[in-house]
Amino acid sequence: MQWVNAIVQGVLIGGLYALFAAGLSLIFGVMRLVNIAHGDLIVLASYLALVVVTTLGLDPLTSLVIVVPAMAVIGYALQRLILNRTLGDDLLPPLLVTFGLSVIIQNGLLEWFTADSRKLTAGAIEVQAFQALPGVWIGLLPLLQFAVTIAIIGGLQLLFYRTAFGRAFRATSDDPSVAQLMGLDTRHVFALAMALSLAVVAVAGVFLAVRANFDPAIGPARLIYGFEAVIIGGLGSLWGTLAGGIILGVAQAIGAQIDPGWQVLAGHLVFIAILAVRPQGLFPKVQG
Repeated sequence: MQWVNAIVQGVLIGGLYALFAAGLSLIFGVMRLVNIAHGDLIVLASYLALVVVTTLGLDPLTSLVIVVPAMAVIGYALQRLILNRTLGDDLLPPLLVTFGLSVIIQNGLLEWFTADSRKLTAGAIEVQAFQALPGVWIGLLPLLQFAVTIAIIGGLQLLFYRTAFGRAFRATSDDPSVAQLMGLDTRHVFALAMALSLAVVAVAGVFLAVRANFDPAIGPARLIYGFEAVIIGGLGSLWGTLAGGIILGVAQAIGAQIDPGWQVLAGHLVFIAILAVRPQGLFPKVQG
């Protein structure tokens, strides 16, 4: 049952990786932008939750009521004022700008909060668990994270394919010039997409802060996990991102079961193997 338990825990942590990756997948799907600062924005959301919790005395999960809209506003302003100016046929300018933004966020957090690691405490839910099978225990917090990830990805999928809002996203993604001729303000649409992405980032940041210690330097590692989940699942595919996160989480859990030192390496090896066999990912986005 040790192996079954390892796989179950891997699936649950994979849900958190998929949550890291959902915002990346959304942004790439809408504007083909690779956000190097994505991991640092997740950490920024964690620190914003820390400020809300310590200032207002709220529970970390309740702080989402404030953190989510705050990060959405940051995302809209960031896209409208800075990133829209970098978009075009050349992929290098947005990469350079988001890399610079990553450096700024890391150093800003280091200046304000020091290098000490922090963690948010969510109370009894952190240690509560139930026995699913003999020798297989499922924690309530990881299960909640996984359920929230499915709900968010399902909600984004419905938004994209069942609403006028989603049609605007898809039209702008397919051909920004034609969408603009049809009356869509592409700059506004892109900014709304980034706002939505950072709203998802906010949820990921709060769950990260509750699940583990965080400090200003951990953003790049979160970015790598997010990228790997997106690429494994297929660029622009939201459900593929969920599958990619689960595959990455299970690979890490199995690696840790074999040898604790292999945990992170196992995930990277599976990523490289899938990329070599299927470079477009397992479930690439279907146009139309």
